[in-house]
Amino acid sequence: MNNYLEERCRIVDKALGGFLPTTKTRPATIHEAMRYSIFAGGKRLRPILCLASAEACGGNYEAALAPAAAVECIHTYSLIHDDLPCMDDDDLRRGMPTSHVKFGEGVAVLAGDALLTIAFEILAQVKATPRYDIGKFITELAVMSGSRHLIGGQILDLEGEGNDVTLNATQLKYIHESKTAALLTASIRLGGMTANATPAQLEALTIYGRSLGLAFQVIDDILDVTQTSEKLGKSAGKDEAKAKSTYPALFGLDKSRKEAARLTRKALEALKPFGRKGARLSDLAHYLLDRDY
Repeated sequence: MNNYLEERCRIVDKALGGFLPTTKTRPATIHEAMRYSIFAGGKRLRPILCLASAEACGGNYEAALAPAAAVECIHTYSLIHDDLPCMDDDDLRRGMPTSHVKFGEGVAVLAGDALLTIAFEILAQVKATPRYDIGKFITELAVMSGSRHLIGGQILDLEGEGNDVTLNATQLKYIHESKTAALLTASIRLGGMTANATPAQLEALTIYGRSLGLAFQVIDDILDVTQTSEKLGKSAGKDEAKAKSTYPALFGLDKSRKEAARLTRKALEALKPFGRKGARLSDLAHYLLDRDY
């Protein structure tokens, strides 16, 4: 699995390098900041899932490179903004100083804005299929990264910080579905769409994505409690420090691990219609459940 992930990371990084302006493009500062955060490391989970989903639906990964790169730009922009002093106020991301520490707050805000914007420029280069025109690709990513999902989840997360009232399980699930699972699901759906996925295939990918996205966030919550900053490449223990409601805070570590396993089983169940073509998506689900960073 590690060899597969390393190979796909190289493919995604090459694509991103081609899509993004070089550091010699004027104004150089903004393009340096954009590329700094994009190439600061990271698992490239979302783009890799995008490529694997295309293949699960009988397509080829090359056709999914534009949406894969676009999603990674959206994800990285969200991390830059999340780390700002007015948000989570973090100085470490992917094992490196965060954008605002490296370049200052103003440049960091603009780098995030630029990555958000260029994501749609990149996505517009995807090839339409008989079932999905370019507008459907654009709408998919715009809705999942907008106020009803990614940004909405961040708002609810901010509003929940430091509150004396602990969120219940339904409220916490809604935040994570919006903030984490939505973009991850969009990655998977976009990959399937490049392969002209049938409605049944797209629905199966959606169930897989939502379940996997929630499992991923539960594991993230667990690792924030159990791992070091050096291992995670970001500040550990910040959820507790900011009095955030998390799965471990609500249920404890043991029950949280069981919930992650249950959600992963649900994701795997959704892959059955794909047979052997869904093997990589299955492998990725197991890998994410067992990860330690």
